[in-house]
Amino acid sequence: MKFSDKEYEARIAGLYSRFQSVQAVGFGSGAYKPGLEGMMALSAATGDPFRRLRCIHVAGTNGKGSVSSMLASALANGGRKVGLYTSPHLVDFRERMRVVCNDGFKLMPRESVWEFLESYEAAFEGRSFFEITTAMAFWWFARIGVDLAVIETGLGGRLDSTNIITPELCVITSIGLDHCALLGDTRAAIAREKAGIFKPGVPAVVWGRDEETEPVFEEVAAMVGAPLHFASDFGPFDGEQELLQDMDLRGEYQKVNLHTVLAALHEIPDLRPSGSVRNDSLSHTASRTGLHGRWEHLCSAPEIICDIGHNPQALERNFAQLEHLRKGPDGLRPLIIVYGIMADKDLGSIIPMMPSDAHWIFSAPDSPRALPAEELLRRVLEARPEIDAEIAPECVSEALPRGSVAAALTRARQLATADTIIYIGGSAFVVAEVLSLFN
Repeated sequence: MKFSDKEYEARIAGLYSRFQSVQAVGFGSGAYKPGLEGMMALSAATGDPFRRLRCIHVAGTNGKGSVSSMLASALANGGRKVGLYTSPHLVDFRERMRVVCNDGFKLMPRESVWEFLESYEAAFEGRSFFEITTAMAFWWFARIGVDLAVIETGLGGRLDSTNIITPELCVITSIGLDHCALLGDTRAAIAREKAGIFKPGVPAVVWGRDEETEPVFEEVAAMVGAPLHFASDFGPFDGEQELLQDMDLRGEYQKVNLHTVLAALHEIPDLRPSGSVRNDSLSHTASRTGLHGRWEHLCSAPEIICDIGHNPQALERNFAQLEHLRKGPDGLRPLIIVYGIMADKDLGSIIPMMPSDAHWIFSAPDSPRALPAEELLRRVLEARPEIDAEIAPECVSEALPRGSVAAALTRARQLATADTIIYIGGSAFVVAEVLSLFN
């Protein structure tokens, strides 16, 4: 069978229907397969391409996508080709597998995706969507001969499919409470799962010290024999503050991520970019790697911002940044928040931090995991009756269903004035639908 766009679409549709992703159907559906045995078997069927890769491995609760992208952008200098594997994708499946070079990025070609799915279909039986995409990324990176690959974990670390690699550096970003049913209900327990990526003799850089997670990282590193470094132990790097202000990743939470990246680069001197080269590559991370949905400005007048932050730790930071952004010479700017959430997320911890002086428009993205907009409205108003909230009405002229993300955005724009801020978030699915609308 020969490649065609039609055949590619059929293969991708078959992948989604036969091996549904955790993002689509959740962790209780059988889509999540922890452990490395299945991944090792699938990798062997494809020729164990990961053994031919130099890798950096990145785990963490929040920030690992940004950190992975910053590392790839910084390392793509001097003619290097850097593979970048992240998840989930927002618009195009191939966002998961990218190559970053001096002049930008390219997604895995459709022909290569089709070829992998066509060639190794017999090895997919019993495997998960994430195992297949991980094997695909390793296969493509090895085939095109990347000089280095930055690999982001999917969930946790110890039992994650990506953990078959032996990297040259391990990086762990901030630790928060998310996926507690699978990783543990304390930050210490979650840190132990993330620290499962540590390898003997491989340096590990952790974002910072705190009394709950620091002993865990130190214990696991000592047990494994991994040299451990905390990014917070490094003082400000030369030009760090100026770089932070110049970056096209504008979220205030990027301060921690940037410092973690600079500390990580410090531990790989043979690859470390220097001076203006480093600053230029990091300041253009989003455009250079194709990273979306991180405090991304989509429009002005009204100012529209989207962010995929979804757990309490991430949303608390985002709400704080919104409060700072609203302050103007004539008082607070109006704020409209388009918000949707997955049914398995910790809404009970999020509701108390919701800004009460914003106008909320609740929505439900097109996912079986989404919490219905009506249920979201009911639960929020039950706990916080002072919240000003609604569900976007059906828009007959544009065929937008009531409570859909598109209807919510349309409603927000109808209500907005020129100085209004519209923030869109709560779930990567919400952001993905908005990005598709702006595409």
